[in-house]
Amino acid sequence: MSINATLIVQMIVFAILVWFTMRFVWPPITAALDERAKKIADGLSAADKAKADLAAADKRVEQQLAAARDDAARRLADAERLAQSIVDEAKGRAGEEGAKIIAAAKAEAEQEATKAREALREQVAGLAVKGAEAILKREVNPQVHAELLSRLKTEL
Repeated sequence: MSINATLIVQMIVFAILVWFTMRFVWPPITAALDERAKKIADGLSAADKAKADLAAADKRVEQQLAAARDDAARRLADAERLAQSIVDEAKGRAGEEGAKIIAAAKAEAEQEATKAREALREQVAGLAVKGAEAILKREVNPQVHAELLSRLKTEL
């Protein structure tokens, strides 16, 4: 065989190898590469979507935290207002109770003063009768002078 025949046979074998490779080897490799590229693209798009979801979730969390802070501040202000109103109401009731106690004490003092005046009138009337007895040097009839004594009591 000559160099030309070897070269032709090698070219035929090479052409068969290229045809076999193109027919049976290359399509699965290309399909695997395409599938891998698709998986990578899907993964990248899923990562981008996850980033967007994470940003949206962070935004919702911040909004909820802000709402919770506002709610807590509002409740605290309501509690402070309620406490102040309770304190004011208690002060008002205490003032009313104090006024009632003072009024009761004044009324009791007035009653005691009235009783003391009555007792003093009776004592003065008795002393007046004794003084009149001593001046007149005679016995005073209590039944006759009862009217005089009662008038004297009312005048005093």
